[in-house]
Amino acid sequence: MSPRRAKRRDDTPPPLRAGAIPHTESHPDGDWVVRPVSAGGKVYRCPGCDQEISAHLAHIVAWRPNDEDNRRHWHTPCWNARFRRGANIHRSRNAPRHG
Repeated sequence: MSPRRAKRRDDTPPPLRAGAIPHTESHPDGDWVVRPVSAGGKVYRCPGCDQEISAHLAHIVAWRPNDEDNRRHWHTPCWNARFRRGANIHRSRNAPRHG
């Protein structure tokens, strides 16, 4: 039996799935490409509320045009309310990081 070989880690982001069609939205902070995502198999952290987006929850993925590498996963209500919300929640230096 041959020894197992470690797979090389690929740091490129996975390509977007072909399920939902992304569309461009114009907002005061610029243009965004937005794509609704049905429940996936991974947990993400929402930049709007700094809470986890569980693996079974539908949500929004948003990124700047031509910058797909920096896409962010948002709760749908957080994405819709991001201009009504105050400053983002920031963790203190000693706060635990989850996820």
